[in-house]
Amino acid sequence: MPATGLKTHDGAPATLSADWADARMVNSLRLVLAISALLATVTEPSHMAEGGTLVWLLFATYTAHSLCLYVLALRQQPVAQSKLTHWLDVAWYMLFVALTGDSGSMLFLFFFFAILVSSFRWGFEEGARVTVAATALFVGTAFVTDPHPDWPRMLLRSSFLLALGYISAHWGESKVALNRRLALLRDVSQLSNPRFGVDHTLTQVLSTTCRFFKANSCILVLRDKDTGDCSLRSIQVGRTKQNIHAQTISAAAAEPLLALPPAQLVSYQRRRWFAWRPTPADARERLADLLEGNAFISAPVSLRRAEGRMYVVGDRCAAGKADALFLGHIVAQAFPVIESIDLLDRMASEAASLERQKIALDIHDRAVQPYIGLTMGLSAIRNKAEPSNPLLNDIDKLSAMARQSINDLRHYAGTFRQSDGQSAAPAPLYSTALQQQAEQVRTFYGIDITVDAAPDLHINDRMTAEVLQIVREGLSNICRHTLAQCGALRLQRSAGWLHIQIENTGASTPVADFSPRSITERVASLGGLVRVQSDADGFTSVQIQIPV
Repeated sequence: MPATGLKTHDGAPATLSADWADARMVNSLRLVLAISALLATVTEPSHMAEGGTLVWLLFATYTAHSLCLYVLALRQQPVAQSKLTHWLDVAWYMLFVALTGDSGSMLFLFFFFAILVSSFRWGFEEGARVTVAATALFVGTAFVTDPHPDWPRMLLRSSFLLALGYISAHWGESKVALNRRLALLRDVSQLSNPRFGVDHTLTQVLSTTCRFFKANSCILVLRDKDTGDCSLRSIQVGRTKQNIHAQTISAAAAEPLLALPPAQLVSYQRRRWFAWRPTPADARERLADLLEGNAFISAPVSLRRAEGRMYVVGDRCAAGKADALFLGHIVAQAFPVIESIDLLDRMASEAASLERQKIALDIHDRAVQPYIGLTMGLSAIRNKAEPSNPLLNDIDKLSAMARQSINDLRHYAGTFRQSDGQSAAPAPLYSTALQQQAEQVRTFYGIDITVDAAPDLHINDRMTAEVLQIVREGLSNICRHTLAQCGALRLQRSAGWLHIQIENTGASTPVADFSPRSITERVASLGGLVRVQSDADGFTSVQIQIPV
């Protein structure tokens, strides 16, 4: 199912809103500057050089250009906040200097607008490029158009352009970096969701951290405080399939990664070493070789039941003191919440285990026993009926359905009682369950359901139970509310979403708009979305997205 128009759970809409607010502000200021320059040209033409009407037309055209960009920003068109806009500004300001005719033109101040926009919007590199280009164009244009340039004034103004441009680019980079760090801390907090489980949450935190620092890998090694058992989680950039579960390693293998003093932040690059306390040279070299990277940063991780370290490793990744400090902030932000998730998960599992025992007994007493009584009654009626009775086939079919329901309930009660709610459900489990549901629909209702379930969904057993219930309700709706003879069930996972699609053909008649209430409520409780599509031939598709 296409994800067009869907809001993700990472807070992107709020970020986009702030970006467009900045774009509107920048474009409105550009328009104000353009109008001011045009008014100055009209009211005081003597201040302009020999350009005359051409200068006036130039400023009028620039005003129209600025107005167009402002309207595009109001309509949230991407071009209004692209890099092209400030480079166009540089070209316009070069024409201003050229047509006003001398090196003493005050219009060189317009270059600062382009420098500020590029610096605070895109960071140091873009701001530095615009600064160098603006300075070179100002000097070159003034030199070409003015036969007798004022060299001291030109040198002073070009020096100011370079100096203030560099400062703006540096401060702009700080602002961009701060926004990225705040966005990362926000994402880390939102990734810490109890619904996803500890393994999935840890994997997402490591992946997000690795991408932020543009590193090659991110490693988390933990040692249990009680048993001394060690575990390792590793995220590798470029690996198509990441393992979300921790790998158990020996204490000897974990010892080099845990050899750094506790509570110490570390940043290392080849021929460059920073630590808050002195660390032996052999330890840093051993770590660099072991991690297979030219640079790494590391922060200690201290949990209630475990302790360890987190490493971000790369060849050209950021590895300064500020980066190590920020990694410490990430650990301090994410891991206490993850530990709370683990504690909450254990408490919920223990409570659910007791509740499952009670529910399993209730299923046997309140559901299985009545079905057994129904089966016995149907058998008695069957024995009383004459062999020629036309209802015998219907009675036999109803008895088979009742016996199948008894077997399903007993199997469900036994599985329900034994489930611990922790282990991840292997692919054959949900695939088999889906095939069984499709087979029952085919046997009892004559509807052929095609099942297409991806083998790599990687959902835990709690989510599996919810998915099976959603599918059961969807197939039940097809059986009760349609005249369909065939349908399809498709499950796949992509980009952090589980996609479920339940389809059925119609009877060549239009289907009235509807919303499956029970499915919608269940999916909404999981943070997902439901959409229904139908056509004039009666084809209906219920498309479900659940974040995983």
